[in-house]
Amino acid sequence: MSEAALQLAGLTRSFRQGGAEIEVLRGVDLTLQRGEIVALLGPSGSGKSTLLQAAGLLEGGFGGRIRIDGIEAADLADKARTELRRDRLGFVYQFHHLLPDFSAVENVVMPQLVKGVDKAAAEVRATELLTGLGLGARLHHRPAQLSGGEQQRVAVARALANRPVLVLADEPTGNLDEDTAAKVLDEFLRLVREQGSAALVATHNRALAARMDRVVRLNHGVLVAG
Repeated sequence: MSEAALQLAGLTRSFRQGGAEIEVLRGVDLTLQRGEIVALLGPSGSGKSTLLQAAGLLEGGFGGRIRIDGIEAADLADKARTELRRDRLGFVYQFHHLLPDFSAVENVVMPQLVKGVDKAAAEVRATELLTGLGLGARLHHRPAQLSGGEQQRVAVARALANRPVLVLADEPTGNLDEDTAAKVLDEFLRLVREQGSAALVATHNRALAARMDRVVRLNHGVLVAG
């Protein structure tokens, strides 16, 4: 049996605010298997982004255990953490954060080159992903020439370019209108399932969350079934 894509055990995070200590995460336990897509619900300020930052190894200061694809991540040196993020994780944010001076296909090629993929192979992979997302005629357009939905499709392709074990998405359709959000989510879910990745998707939209395999909710820093 393969290792779980993500295992969080006893995860804690607190911040100092004035003279008080604010507990944002209070012993979070969560396991995602490969191929499983889980919605993370909670209102603004509930700690969803903090939880995703922990799972994505994007900052320190967390207590508890974080395992990515069977690798204990909490105690890794900076270089090893960076390699783990690069090789096994993909990220989609509410705002696309595309490189403005590069075309759609170049934005999806870039993370592959960083991983060491041959440029020709990276271009093939980027073209396949973008074409599958309906952007076959927009490959060489820069972000400013694309609509909001198109930009977010490029961001999805970029996140999946290196075939990550785990995709972390923070309100990935929160900046889109309702119809476009539904279409982008459909394409995101299809591609994640096709390549057998796990995904943790933070959202406040219960209708979108209901289309995923499982729903969990942050409630006062504790994770409960949705």
